[in-house]
Amino acid sequence: MTDFYAVIGNPIAHSKSPLIHAEFSRQTGQDIRYEAILAPVDAFPATVSSFRARGGKGANVTVPFKLEAHKISTRLTERAQAAQAVNTLVFEPGGIAGDNTDGAGLVRDIRANLKFLIKARRVLLMGAGGAARGVILPLLEHKPQVLAIANRTKQKACELQQLFSRYGNGNIVSAAYADLAGEKFDLVINATSASLRGELPALPAGIFADGSLAYDMMYSDGLTPFLQYAKQQGAARLADGIGMLVEQAAESFLLWRGIRPETAPVIEMLGSCTTS
Repeated sequence: MTDFYAVIGNPIAHSKSPLIHAEFSRQTGQDIRYEAILAPVDAFPATVSSFRARGGKGANVTVPFKLEAHKISTRLTERAQAAQAVNTLVFEPGGIAGDNTDGAGLVRDIRANLKFLIKARRVLLMGAGGAARGVILPLLEHKPQVLAIANRTKQKACELQQLFSRYGNGNIVSAAYADLAGEKFDLVINATSASLRGELPALPAGIFADGSLAYDMMYSDGLTPFLQYAKQQGAARLADGIGMLVEQAAESFLLWRGIRPETAPVIEMLGSCTTS
């Protein structure tokens, strides 16, 4: 029998997840159906319950519900506990298992697909929401020289610094965007949702080091505002979030179906905006 899965978010019309999982299903011979569900911003738990009642086996969770997904999970993986944010739900007989595959997807895309080393590099992560939370621990596991977390509200960045410093995996600092003036970074990651609104975080000029990679976790048909800015500022390489999206989806697919699909042909099919 066909098993049902979905991605739940708001907005959701732009999501490529149904296309990705349809390709994974075709590639692996797994009999699944995957849909996109628009949840009202005040009704995420009810939306999950409704989908589960219709026979859903699991779901991906995107903006702005990753923190709420953490709250409704009755069992958490270690990486979800660390992030305190969940992007993958597995419906179990006794409850809901929550996991976070974002960080694994991001790191795999940067290291395996883009061939960019994180170790001993200066890394800037913009944003302090659920998307940022999900990638901090996996980034630290690859031993950057420093991981700077910057946010419009500095206090939220400080909270993440304190939360993840307890893991003792690396040097973490926090900042408001204005505090970054005069600093340079080898890897700059946009984990804010600004690109969805066609906006740009208030970055100071001159933050991109020689040979730097600018990575936007969001994606669009062309360069996002952040990637346009990075190009103007001299970033050596640009990448949008298509590769991360496919890689984190493959991690979710593995959790649900016990088999890891091939990601390279799917990334190529979707046409990630990357430059070298």
